[in-house]
Amino acid sequence: MSGIQLQDIRKSYTGGPQVLRGVSMDIRAGEFIVIVGPSGCGKSTLLRLIAGLEKCNEGDIRIGGRRVNDVAPQDRDIAMIFQNYALYPHMNVRENIAFGLELRGMAKAERHARAEEVARTLKLDAFLDRKPGALSGGQRQRVAMGRAMARNSSIFLMDEPLSNLDNALRVAMRSEIKELHRQLGATIIYVTHDQSEALSLADRIAVMKDGNLLQFDTPGTIYDRPANRFVAGFLGMHPTNFLPIETLPFWQGKAGLTVGMRPEHMTVHTAAPEAPAIPARIVFSEMTGANLMLHCESDVGRLLVTAPRQEMVGAQETVWIGYDASQAVFFDAGSENRVEHG
Repeated sequence: MSGIQLQDIRKSYTGGPQVLRGVSMDIRAGEFIVIVGPSGCGKSTLLRLIAGLEKCNEGDIRIGGRRVNDVAPQDRDIAMIFQNYALYPHMNVRENIAFGLELRGMAKAERHARAEEVARTLKLDAFLDRKPGALSGGQRQRVAMGRAMARNSSIFLMDEPLSNLDNALRVAMRSEIKELHRQLGATIIYVTHDQSEALSLADRIAVMKDGNLLQFDTPGTIYDRPANRFVAGFLGMHPTNFLPIETLPFWQGKAGLTVGMRPEHMTVHTAAPEAPAIPARIVFSEMTGANLMLHCESDVGRLLVTAPRQEMVGAQETVWIGYDASQAVFFDAGSENRVEHG
């Protein structure tokens, strides 16, 4: 297994803006790292730099302690899995999995034996003689993973590998990728825009925006203690509510801070409670399974609140929104960075 160190990585294209603005990360051997951020934040570019498909303008990339800035992609002990699978339509599953081994000069019998071994691990052994056009999307994704596995690489780079699958299949494939990581013990760097993938797969998450690394930490830490307002609003199944601190009774007399409250830390009441609460009007509600997501208008702005389905409330109904003050996160209104606040 190999760890990866990125030190002050910068990348720009001639005549264009800077794509990466000094990104540094220390990735431990065997970690599952997910890089997440909006389109254009630089996450896929960073993956291509690690793979050696592009060169950085400044900074160092080290794999297993060795500087690899000028090392060819094929000599970096890296396997890459792309969004579009990149399978050869005229080859069957066995040949697709074995193709990289053929390029390395491995004998046909040996590479086919290796392909069949990998196919058994991925439950593809019944499809070895089929071509990609006769496979489902999930099966094609497994073939792409199998081709990477056949090389016995210590590092896997995955660029939005599940984005072409429907939601149910994405959830199932997430479980398979996590199990694959457990079996291989390899270092995995996984790029996605899907926050649920990031939270469910990662040992640590790197949140990026505009070429900057905003936070690099465990899913729990990023969810509970986001570094800034962007991270708080971006990572999570539903957006964080942001409220000026002076508008909330619990913290009256304070100024210059914004309070972040996640929807699950707020409660809806049909009558005014004794504890501080915000009068609001329900605009509409969404069923999210066992819960409702209530969209409310109030004097402090739009609020999202999670409520159990049995607490059915109708549109335009007046309610009071309570909040768990112990779960509040505070941000400087100017810099938007998180601050500690007693």
